[in-house]
Amino acid sequence: MRITVVGDLLLDVDINGTATRLSPDAPVPVVDVGDVRRRAGGAGLVATVLARDGHDVSLVTAVSDDDGASHLRRALAGVSVLAGAPLAHTPTKTRVRIGTHPMVRFDQGCAAAPVPSSTGEMLAAITSADAVVVADYGRGITANTDIRAALTDAARRIPVVWDPHPSGSDPVAGVSVVTPNLAEATASAKAGGSGTGAEEAGRYLLDKWGSASVLVTRGEDGALLLCSDGSAESIPAPTTNVSDLCGAGDRLAGSLAVHLATGLDLAQAAARAVEDASAFLAAGGAAALAGADPADPSEVGSVVELRGLELVDTADLHPDGVRLARFVRESGGTVVATGGCFDLLHAGHARTLAAARSMGDCLIVCLNSDQSVRRLKGAHRPIVSVEDRAELLLALECVDAVVIFGEDTPEACLTQISPDIWVKGGDYTPEELPEARLLAGWGGRCVTVPFHPARSTSGLAAALAKVS
Repeated sequence: MRITVVGDLLLDVDINGTATRLSPDAPVPVVDVGDVRRRAGGAGLVATVLARDGHDVSLVTAVSDDDGASHLRRALAGVSVLAGAPLAHTPTKTRVRIGTHPMVRFDQGCAAAPVPSSTGEMLAAITSADAVVVADYGRGITANTDIRAALTDAARRIPVVWDPHPSGSDPVAGVSVVTPNLAEATASAKAGGSGTGAEEAGRYLLDKWGSASVLVTRGEDGALLLCSDGSAESIPAPTTNVSDLCGAGDRLAGSLAVHLATGLDLAQAAARAVEDASAFLAAGGAAALAGADPADPSEVGSVVELRGLELVDTADLHPDGVRLARFVRESGGTVVATGGCFDLLHAGHARTLAAARSMGDCLIVCLNSDQSVRRLKGAHRPIVSVEDRAELLLALECVDAVVIFGEDTPEACLTQISPDIWVKGGDYTPEELPEARLLAGWGGRCVTVPFHPARSTSGLAAALAKVS
């Protein structure tokens, strides 16, 4: 399907790290940076997600000629970028995260920009599309008169979904759906003298913009679809436990356009789009799409041959399973992961690990930290420290990397690694694993291997206690 995304391009930078101490200069956390990841934001995020879904995507936008633009072009590989002459610096939003929790954001170059120019190629991409998504981030592309004329014409023939911005332009008349969030809708309605309930605000915007419908998104409460025929429908959202909502609106708008283009009616398309946005967040959201800066081979140790793939030497991988996963995936290999406490390594563990390694080109073990084990198993555990547990695992030929996580579940760890296969030992079906839905978000799958009930850490610990 040919999808054209029209909108403003941003550079999103994620600085990810850990914080275990306060600064001596001020009562603020010291962040030990683990990696820096850059991705296309704004309309670029919509285009990236749609391209990953397998669509033929063109991005009509404005691109500067500065350093930020070079990062954006690399991040937009696979997307046809059509842009006029650069008129402003690349707006950059830098987020600092500790684990999975956002701490602070810095904005640079985000001041108002002049209206960018357009080219015949940009207008042709709108005319020839099967569906159009407008991702307005208030930097002028939707104020270009030629682009607005092309969008007005397109709205008469194909689905056009418009994701508005408080500082942006009003949608052109006749678009299929406009998707403000609740805060945007109520603020606009209040400024226009209307009531500020979700339905009142939506009705006000429906009349103001002359669109076929307005979909007011309400976070965990789902969305409210209001149509020009007077109908209203509340759309629930699946329960999703996330701390960062970045990218949800972009995922929803892109999915909505696709579902409308396939022939679904408004209510069906909106319901599917809400589900897609929830699944996107459950899989890590926008942060999961960011690519770490390419590593300098001189900084990561010697290179070894691993089943036909060139990878970082295992001795250097204890803290860097994320890098290994990226290298394997970019080399066309299959990334396998498993997880657990692995306190008192035994034959059952060894069999599970060996079986997991046989399924792909690398095996990354997600290992519970000492604090995590203590919360899960009690104050008497772990018996073996996390440093020793990691070293023992890495001594096994079948284990290529270990990633330590401090939460009670490996979800954040899995989001960073994004394995193709997640392996657990047990006597249940893969669909019953709590990680199954998370893996499905990026096309991964869960696999179980036979459970060995006579071999367990608890049994070994009890036997040792009797001996002592």
